[in-house]
Amino acid sequence: MTKRKTSKSSPLSDSLAEEPQSSAIEVVEPEELTPEEVRDRLYLERQIEKAFYLAGRALMELRDRRLYRSTHRTFEEYCRDRFGYNRSYSYQLMDAAIVVDNLQKCPQIADIFPNREGQVRPLTKLEPDQQREVWQQAVKEAGDKIPTGHIVKGIIERMKEKPLYKASDFCQVGDVFILTKLEATERKYNGCWAIAVTLNDFAVEVAVHDNTLIVKPENLNKIDSPEAHQQVPQIKERIWRLRNLGILDRGAYTVLESLGRQSYLTDVEFGLLQWLEEYYSAFQEKEVQD
Repeated sequence: MTKRKTSKSSPLSDSLAEEPQSSAIEVVEPEELTPEEVRDRLYLERQIEKAFYLAGRALMELRDRRLYRSTHRTFEEYCRDRFGYNRSYSYQLMDAAIVVDNLQKCPQIADIFPNREGQVRPLTKLEPDQQREVWQQAVKEAGDKIPTGHIVKGIIERMKEKPLYKASDFCQVGDVFILTKLEATERKYNGCWAIAVTLNDFAVEVAVHDNTLIVKPENLNKIDSPEAHQQVPQIKERIWRLRNLGILDRGAYTVLESLGRQSYLTDVEFGLLQWLEEYYSAFQEKEVQD
């Protein structure tokens, strides 16, 4: 007869069989730290946050003092062999450390400094004043917390865009300008005079010799001459009156377009404008009689 082997159960296995294992996570009650432990925690947290900065400062000293020269021919070879850093990352750390040094010099910046190299990488190509300005703005956008590199980069990209000028801060209705930097179909008006007729939020509606345009303040070079401010609106009214007749010869249009580029008229130009007015006035009267 074959004897069957029976396994003896241990007290531990019996208890596990009797009581199913709980999957609940044990909750640890928070424990107050002593003042010394609070101090040590803050210090250690700061060391971790400053790790990239301390690494960058150390790399700069190693490079500047050439402390690698006993084992390596170049600094780049040393960083690769000793730390596994390629040339790009080594210099990114050093550049980031320079930025942090600059930020720490600004008394307006609260105790909120970068804790990762990527957060300051977009700042490395800016001037020191711009670095501090962008970082302060980034901290605000992050809700007074350490901003991400994405937030910092976004602010810099917005800075590169053309600034918007409120039209009401730039000019008043009736001001006289020379148009400039217009593009596409409106570029033909570059060099023409223009009179502000309506101020929108960030644009100005101007009257030119044959039309009205919506332009930005940066498209307007103000004319400060009192004579031009007096003469150009009168020229505009006379040219528009002629054009509205709708019976002009092509030569007349050419003359009027030329006058639309002059901020003041010579005696000859005044004479041409007056001749056109008299000619077409007589021409119109004759047509009415016929």
